[in-house]
Amino acid sequence: MTTALQITGPRGHPILGHSLELNRDPLGFLLRCARDYGDFVPLRSGPARAFLVSDPQAIEEVFVTQHPNFIKGPGLRRSAAVFGNGLLTSEGAFWRRQRKLVQPAFHRERIAGYAPVMVAETLRRMETWQEGDVRDIHAEMMPLMLQIAVKTLFGTEVAEAQRVADAMEVGQENFARWMGYLAMLPDWLPTPTPPSLGRAVRQLDAVVYGLIRARRESGEDRGDLLSLLLRAQDEDDGTRMTDKQLRDEILTLLLAGHETTALALTWAFTLLAQHPEASARLIEELRTVLNGRPPTAEARPRLVYAEQVILESMRLYPPAWAVSRTALADCEIAGHSIPAGATVLMSQYVVHRDPRFFPDPETFRPERWASGFARTLPRYAYFPFGGGPRICIGNTFALMEAVLVLATIAQQFRFTLVPGHPIVPHPAVTLRPRYGVRMVFHRP
Repeated sequence: MTTALQITGPRGHPILGHSLELNRDPLGFLLRCARDYGDFVPLRSGPARAFLVSDPQAIEEVFVTQHPNFIKGPGLRRSAAVFGNGLLTSEGAFWRRQRKLVQPAFHRERIAGYAPVMVAETLRRMETWQEGDVRDIHAEMMPLMLQIAVKTLFGTEVAEAQRVADAMEVGQENFARWMGYLAMLPDWLPTPTPPSLGRAVRQLDAVVYGLIRARRESGEDRGDLLSLLLRAQDEDDGTRMTDKQLRDEILTLLLAGHETTALALTWAFTLLAQHPEASARLIEELRTVLNGRPPTAEARPRLVYAEQVILESMRLYPPAWAVSRTALADCEIAGHSIPAGATVLMSQYVVHRDPRFFPDPETFRPERWASGFARTLPRYAYFPFGGGPRICIGNTFALMEAVLVLATIAQQFRFTLVPGHPIVPHPAVTLRPRYGVRMVFHRP
């Protein structure tokens, strides 16, 4: 067995370890680590030990084979201050119970029923766009995806959705900054929530708890996710979720779900603007399959190239750019010793750009996903939604949503990048464009 002491990695600061490099340029630093030192790289942030793991088989060991020995990494554990004890942050038996209760809301047949909402909200958003507009496509996708999330969760009216959007706008940036500060601190150190983030969470709580109370009192079934979650019942003891449990799951779905899809679409439109030949191929598919009609859940399987565009966009710019797990006990992963308390860092951004799995990895080529390419890959060479028992519960929902929204917009608008506008990925909690993406909007 190769021990952790026998593997090599970059030289770090005697006290800070690799904290400065991880904060200054995490994407570049992790790419260089994998390129220069291989699939298993020891890192350190102050006294905290970590290992960058880039081998798909080793990642599968963490996600699947040995998953009971790993819990969420320190960043997500601290995010319970916002998400509470929802699926993103909970562990053990409680997580397993909640996952069983929430899972029926994301069955394929149920998800297909949300397609009309996705398309209708996109068409409504597009009513505000005009030929020649110059807009930030990321700033357009964020409220659109939030509106879709609010409608599918609550079936609620615009006024309440706007209150959620206002709180989200305040909370997103503050949460990212707060998490950045905590990355170098040990778990046991008290970390009070910033006042601005606390206010945003209280505003979200007021809306969500109000909706839960109103729905419980009315007993109305609107066919939305809230109705399903209210009816969800533990098959072992017959109990249902408390208001607090409902709040935590709803906020998790709202906060974690809408931004990742908004980013997948932001990067997809950015890449299409940079590759007009791919854009032309997408437009031709939409003409052939849809012939000017809005996309539907039934048409979605025939939107093959549209899905390939989304898959390739999430390969190059995965919204979740890294995931971490903390070992509960000493263990061995792919022949390497992992001590209890150490963090295993697995970066989608790094593995998705590995030339062993993706020829010409820096190039945007949606057609690489044709002819069953995904089945030729090692299981965890591509993992934009994580993996194992804790794979994102909304992955099927998110992929259908991204394809339908892409198809709806691409039928009516083309985009060109504003000359000179910098496109810089910013790895905060998610992989955002640091300066947005300024686009000129064109009618075909």
